[in-house]
Amino acid sequence: MKPTLKRSNAPIFWALFGAGGMLSALLGPMLVFITGLAVPLAWLLPPDTMSYPRMLAFAQNVIGKGFIFAIIALFLWHAAHRIYHSLHDVGIHAGTGAKLICYGLAMLGTLLAAFALLRIGF
Repeated sequence: MKPTLKRSNAPIFWALFGAGGMLSALLGPMLVFITGLAVPLAWLLPPDTMSYPRMLAFAQNVIGKGFIFAIIALFLWHAAHRIYHSLHDVGIHAGTGAKLICYGLAMLGTLLAAFALLRIGF
């Protein structure tokens, strides 16, 4: 008789980690360039590109809300997963407490981002 396999929640966290990693690798450098160099120094983009009214309009749009939420949430989950698994590399054998802290903070940040984006309105 074969023993039954225990269900794992690891695929959920690996999927969020993978999606966040892909998004941060593909979009992260461009976001840093646009928000940190191109707009403030007026390279390639006019200085009013990221003015408050434009950014508010972007955040009030459904597509803009989805983009902002995906960036924040997936970056948080990617960072949480990487930090949790990096604890072993620095000599800390992570247990349930570390898992709750890492993934709990990612969940809290995701919920706060969703709440803030929903408060902005349409």
